[in-house]
Amino acid sequence: MIHAHLPDLAAMARQLPAAAMAAGVAIALALLVHLGLFRLLARVAALSNLDSDEMVVDRLRGPMRWALVALAVELAAESSPLLARLWGAVDRFVIPALLGWIAVRLVRAYALVVDSRARLHEDDLSARSRRTRIAILSRSLRFVIIFVTVALMLLSLPGVRAVGVTLITSAGLAALAVGAAAQPALKSLIAGIQMALTEPIRIDDHVVVEGEGGRVEDIRMTYVVIRTADERRLIVPTAKFLDSSFQNWTRVGGGITGSVVLAVRPGTPIDPIRAAYEAKLAARPEWDRRTCALQVSDAKIDFIELKLVMSAAEPIALGKLRLALREEMLEWLRCELPEAVGQPAPTA
Repeated sequence: MIHAHLPDLAAMARQLPAAAMAAGVAIALALLVHLGLFRLLARVAALSNLDSDEMVVDRLRGPMRWALVALAVELAAESSPLLARLWGAVDRFVIPALLGWIAVRLVRAYALVVDSRARLHEDDLSARSRRTRIAILSRSLRFVIIFVTVALMLLSLPGVRAVGVTLITSAGLAALAVGAAAQPALKSLIAGIQMALTEPIRIDDHVVVEGEGGRVEDIRMTYVVIRTADERRLIVPTAKFLDSSFQNWTRVGGGITGSVVLAVRPGTPIDPIRAAYEAKLAARPEWDRRTCALQVSDAKIDFIELKLVMSAAEPIALGKLRLALREEMLEWLRCELPEAVGQPAPTA
């Protein structure tokens, strides 16, 4: 049996230099074509006013290099039996992997392009809606591409061909089979797709979940990242936003309204306080010029409660505005109407 294989080994040894040279020349030509092609594409992208074109070129540079190398080896294998034999042993894995890699990079590049253009959109609500939808759907599509790529690679193995066929043609049955063990993960995955369609929250929305408030920083397939005012990150399952109640302060455009409460002594004149409040609010850059009012919200025997109503374009600006106005009005009362917040001034 050993002597039977000797002729094959000898033939392979004779063909090896030619196969190596054919593969080397093919790879060199592929790299040169790749270099020239992407230099041309980079120049074309530089002429565009959009940064998104350069994003697409950069994302495709890596996978296209290896795709051209694989194509060159495939063409060179037609003239070399040894190279064809060696390449045939690995091309069943390499080609699906490269196609999947290119598809994932294309989806990612498209998502970056849409996201960058959405940031320039004048309508903030529409921009955040588009960014949220493309973020969730692009991640779902990348998951499907990876799933199909792995299944195609499994199809090339005779021993696990049945597994590959099952993964492609019976994905629903497979999901049911593992559903009992992975129900929370599947629930979050489905909730992520549903969130992209219904949009109960969007990227940059200000939400309050179980008493914790913050801005939506990222929306993943299975969880949502919320950045709080003190720079903490809350990780909340996506299913929670569909199964339970939460507050969304920026669900609808038009800004947000808040108030500051001051307590003054009975008999304090209201008009001077109102005039001072309106003047100080008009000087604040956080005020969006929508709401400005001073209301007597309560009156007791020992104090009068004044509510200073104000508005801002977003929750962070409103928080700064409320803190600033509370401090400024207390200081104004201390200087101009000390009897409103302390003991009455003695009469001469």
